[in-house]
Amino acid sequence: MPRAFAFRLKKYYSFYTGGFVMFVLALAVAEYMGMPDQWIGWTFMAATVALYAGIGIMSRTADVAEFYVAGRRVPAIFNGMATGADWMSAASFIGMAGTLYAKGYDGLAFVMGWTGGYVLVALLLAPYLRKFGQFTIPDFMAARYGGHSARSIAVLGTILASFTYVTAQIYGVGIITSRFLGISFEVGVFVGLGGILVCSFLGGMRAVTWTQVAQYIILIIAYLIPVVYMSYQVTSVPVPQLVYGAVLEKVTEREDAIMADPAQVAAREAYAARAESLSRRIAEVAAAPGPNAAASLAQLTRERDVAVAKAQPISHHAEPFPGHTEAERDTARLNFIALTFCLMVGTASLPHVLIRFYTTPSVREARESVFWSVFFIFLLYFTAPAYAVFAKYEVYTNLIGTSIVELPGWVASWSKLGLVAVEDINHDGILQLAELTLNPDVIVLATPEIAGLPYVVAGLVAAGGLAAALSTADGLLLTIANALSHDVYYQMIDRQASTTRRLAVSKGLLLLVALIAAYVASLKPDTILSMVAWAFSIAAACFFPALVLGIFWQRATKQGAIAGMLVGLGLTLFYLVGVKYYGMTPWFGITDVSAGIFGIPAGFLTIWLVSLVTPEPDRATRELVESVRYPSLKA
Repeated sequence: MPRAFAFRLKKYYSFYTGGFVMFVLALAVAEYMGMPDQWIGWTFMAATVALYAGIGIMSRTADVAEFYVAGRRVPAIFNGMATGADWMSAASFIGMAGTLYAKGYDGLAFVMGWTGGYVLVALLLAPYLRKFGQFTIPDFMAARYGGHSARSIAVLGTILASFTYVTAQIYGVGIITSRFLGISFEVGVFVGLGGILVCSFLGGMRAVTWTQVAQYIILIIAYLIPVVYMSYQVTSVPVPQLVYGAVLEKVTEREDAIMADPAQVAAREAYAARAESLSRRIAEVAAAPGPNAAASLAQLTRERDVAVAKAQPISHHAEPFPGHTEAERDTARLNFIALTFCLMVGTASLPHVLIRFYTTPSVREARESVFWSVFFIFLLYFTAPAYAVFAKYEVYTNLIGTSIVELPGWVASWSKLGLVAVEDINHDGILQLAELTLNPDVIVLATPEIAGLPYVVAGLVAAGGLAAALSTADGLLLTIANALSHDVYYQMIDRQASTTRRLAVSKGLLLLVALIAAYVASLKPDTILSMVAWAFSIAAACFFPALVLGIFWQRATKQGAIAGMLVGLGLTLFYLVGVKYYGMTPWFGITDVSAGIFGIPAGFLTIWLVSLVTPEPDRATRELVESVRYPSLKA
């Protein structure tokens, strides 16, 4: 039966892949025949969302096991694809190459942290949680540490991490829908939300899983085609992962030429003068504060910081830990290490990723699905550095030095969304690098237009970005709704609730959380990658110490786990909010995106110390630990 089921899945998804390729080719022919660009964008969006809706409708279920864990019958390779789609969110698809474009070497912290985290998942968590075999991470906390206290804190951590993460995904959906459907960002957020809800609302984990497999196929095709085309265009070799080193040398040459250009020097000097003027204004407002002094100071400070950044000489793309002084380089190195660590541990702590390993038929397949997950994620992550280099080459070669009145149409299109800005500060009519502002979230989506590719490729990339955002948002919303309906309502409020009532509560909560997240995303709180990094730190500080010690140290107690989760989560939130929103001086220069670097060790230390001074767990708990730690491969 399992082999026959896997064979049917392979056949169905092979037909699906072939059909999607034919669909893209048909649109390419239609563009050649004169189909308007906006029609192509609408067709891509409508067709892909309709496809996901169809899968969601066909996968609708009222069975608890199917809704929460897809019936525990997802083969390893397909669970790997679903996990890959669940994992490669808007942050990976849209944000990562953009961050590599903006930060160069420093952006590799995301690649190293996210891929390295799956080593921790495979070695420390996935097989043991599958052996435990319940529905949610709070289930494990409650069983291991007893009572509802640990479960309640785990629910809180799940909601905080997942809500922060899903807000970033809906923000990405808003960018895509507003640009390619020609609607406002705020409306685009709620239009995209409809596509997110179709799958998770109707069929829970069952619908989300089979939709995510389909979404992975679309997103990986969409991600690879533009960079392969650019690679062939620039180097005549259609394997960008192998040849982007040669293009990086050309980028370095262009960086040197740009920085030596007198017009670029003049632009930087103009921004330096603006920064000095704004500093004087800030001092004047601070000396004689008026009724709106706080808002004025915040706005002036943001403008001053932008001017200061534009006045600085650019760092080479390949330069590790850039800085103008040794102290700045040391701080950059420390931030790189801290971010990599937080992302690794956060990967092994995210509830929406860990529950995917509840869906496999056995512990053996849980281990295998980790391998497949890493493989499918590798295909994108191995390509992201090349994507950034080729995009930067196109911008530096074909955009910088162009007359501002002759800039390509994509600059104006993305400027309407506030993601691209041009300012002729030295009034020479020519675009210098300092005068161009590119939000990192625009790089992947705009690259087909930057490189002059057919618009159908831009539509394909938008469909891929939408697939990445929708797949992760589905999993995150389902995780939040399940934590509230299963862990709070069913486990803590009404143990007699019927299956129908439990699923109704879950769907109602899912809709409510989705609407709140869409509203927060419409406020544009930060870049996609920053919001996602916050979620990783929150999850890591709350869950990782309690999960790892709960599995590998029998002496860990209920009191220790509760204290450890509260201390780790509390310290991380204190640092994140303080540095980001209240101007708190960073400790050791570490930025808010790495807030978990303080909460994670604090959580481990607290659990260890409190456990040693409280009574050891009872015999039943110790037996649970033994049964989880030594799983049968056939379990």
